[in-house]
Amino acid sequence: MSRIEKKFAELKKRGETALIPFVIAGDPDLETTLSIMRALEKGGADLIELGVPFSDPTADGPTIQRSSQRALRNTISLPRIFHLVREFRRQSELPVILFGYFNPFFHYGLKTFCRQAARAGADGILCVDLPPEESGELKRWADQEGMDVIFLLSPTSGADRVRLVAEKGRGFIYYVSVTGVTGARRSFDANLRTQVIHVRESTSLPVGVGFGISTPAQAAWIARFADAAVVGSALVATIEKAKTNSEKARRAGLFVARLKRGMKRIKKA
Repeated sequence: MSRIEKKFAELKKRGETALIPFVIAGDPDLETTLSIMRALEKGGADLIELGVPFSDPTADGPTIQRSSQRALRNTISLPRIFHLVREFRRQSELPVILFGYFNPFFHYGLKTFCRQAARAGADGILCVDLPPEESGELKRWADQEGMDVIFLLSPTSGADRVRLVAEKGRGFIYYVSVTGVTGARRSFDANLRTQVIHVRESTSLPVGVGFGISTPAQAAWIARFADAAVVGSALVATIEKAKTNSEKARRAGLFVARLKRGMKRIKKA
């Protein structure tokens, strides 16, 4: 059983929904990213999505695009990200998911990427632009290293797609709350709850919801019917606004703590 599976099993016993914050590795630098990750854990994060910066992040809105660009100016590379994960793992058993685009993984070499990521202490891979039909080689090496490959579903996913993702995925299913790019939103489609419940009834994997969650009230609403709430743009914006690196970590921890407190007050559907 992977760290991701164990974490969701622990949360299920407690009747809790996972909080999964997202940050870009290397924004503003790797040392500060490590401090931010530790602050996220202290604030109540259950898993962490660590973004691999990419020059053309087509699924991301302007907030995460800016974060990725700042990291790339620091010449962030996969080996440096593996070192970051290794340093985090020295003091933590919190699951870490590498979130990114296929191009950097492919050019690094999928076998080498999976091997080095696993040895550094990463637990899962979420490749946002890799559909399950094309994932055979990545899954081959990830499975060999005991890493979970996580796939996405969206409001436009039909029954066949749901079955395919449920069959091929491991760890959890990432349900994209809207069609479009990442970014904080004021409201969600009224059908989101019904859609997520339908997916949960179709798989034994946990189902997390991401894209747009930005407030404790929104996270609490998601927690009523999903197994996880993924928060990216709102957190990245909070970090971006802080003036100093120590303030970035402090604000990140406080932001996550507020979200987690809101989620703990609800009862699941």
